[in-house]
Amino acid sequence: MNVPEDLLYCEDHQWLRPETGERVRLGITDYAQDALGDVAFVDLPTAGTTVSAGEAFGEVESTKSVTELFTPVEGEVVEVNDALESSPGRINEDPYGDGWICVLALARPESLNVLMGPEAYRALIDA
Repeated sequence: MNVPEDLLYCEDHQWLRPETGERVRLGITDYAQDALGDVAFVDLPTAGTTVSAGEAFGEVESTKSVTELFTPVEGEVVEVNDALESSPGRINEDPYGDGWICVLALARPESLNVLMGPEAYRALIDA
């Protein structure tokens, strides 16, 4: 499984890429998209929505199942990947690039400290 070194991870198999201005780009990992199978539909959050850590903010529907997305951090959704509405398969094709889900403005940037680095995430998926 592909686990990029420049990302942070959570136990729910999501990745976060810190960006400028206390923002993070969020998506699901290669491990998660592989387990889901072919993604057929993505229920995206709405820009402007405030989310709390552990709160469901969307869904990914695949040929195998429907999976809720839970945010690992608190913040405001400031951007969504609208391209997923017409091309949800981008999550399978490029989970760390074109398959990103949303951008959050962090309420508490220090909340990133509880996330895993790539080595810890690899240990989780290899267990």
